[in-house]
Amino acid sequence: MGLFDFFSKPKKETLDKGLEKTKTSFLSKVARTIVGKSKVDEEVLDELEEVLISSDVGVETTLKIIDKIESRVKKDKVLGTEELQNILKEEIAKLLEENNSDYNSSSRHDENGEPYVIMVVGVNGVGKTTTIGKLAHQFKAAGKNVVLGASDTFRAAAVDQLIIWSDRVGVPIIQQGMGADPASVAFDTLQSAKAQNADVVIIDTAGRLHNKVNLMNELSKIKNVMKKVIPNAPHEILLVIDGSTGQNAFEQAKQFSQATDINALAVTKLDGTAKGGVIIGISDQMQIPVKYIGVGEQMEDLQLFDKKSFVDSLFS
Repeated sequence: MGLFDFFSKPKKETLDKGLEKTKTSFLSKVARTIVGKSKVDEEVLDELEEVLISSDVGVETTLKIIDKIESRVKKDKVLGTEELQNILKEEIAKLLEENNSDYNSSSRHDENGEPYVIMVVGVNGVGKTTTIGKLAHQFKAAGKNVVLGASDTFRAAAVDQLIIWSDRVGVPIIQQGMGADPASVAFDTLQSAKAQNADVVIIDTAGRLHNKVNLMNELSKIKNVMKKVIPNAPHEILLVIDGSTGQNAFEQAKQFSQATDINALAVTKLDGTAKGGVIIGISDQMQIPVKYIGVGEQMEDLQLFDKKSFVDSLFS
């Protein structure tokens, strides 16, 4: 059994509720595009392009989708607008399947007795600490021994927030307080985790330093120090981004991917926004898998991202 196999597929009702604002906005825009039209013509496609861009799908991904639909229209001259929604759903589903947005590659862990190490990055305010807490809760609920490491030592509240989550979830935390060397905290965390025979280690890191070079250097230092304890650590570098910021989330993903070797994404706060279409663009444009989505306040509302379930819910 793999380390992440206990994560069940998203519950339809939870996902539908979490994406309600996005799909209501998206489908109403699509409906307005085709109302009163009998066939898919250039005008309809231009309006659909505007719908996708305004839904935070992103320009490049939107153009890909429109090109695919245009090709299908040319093949079937009598294509009616009543079929457009199904075709749009099919093309978005195909697009997600074509790219490297599958979490499985970063979920497989050689269980050789050493902990699975997740290093979490992301700017302040995106829900990074909350995501760590929810992950820790779900791992613990599945019977895994979890240790947290408070390596975001640059922000006054960061360590305190993680301590609160460790108490709430009931998992140990290694911390040296604000101003401590982040790499030293990570080193101590991994040593402690090995001594405790932990299954999972989750390391919080600083979201923003003075510039990208400083951030890159700090994250590299943390990674190099961890490798001295566990040679393959970190197994997962998880970037947390706020889905409610739309295209800003996409820009953050690009910036962080230049600063460190991210291999998984968590998109949070989808339940409070109509900008969930950003997941389509991020999945398409970033060669990094969307692994988790946050669709509510409850501990279990951090779910593994399932492409088919997402598309089904978006068009339900």
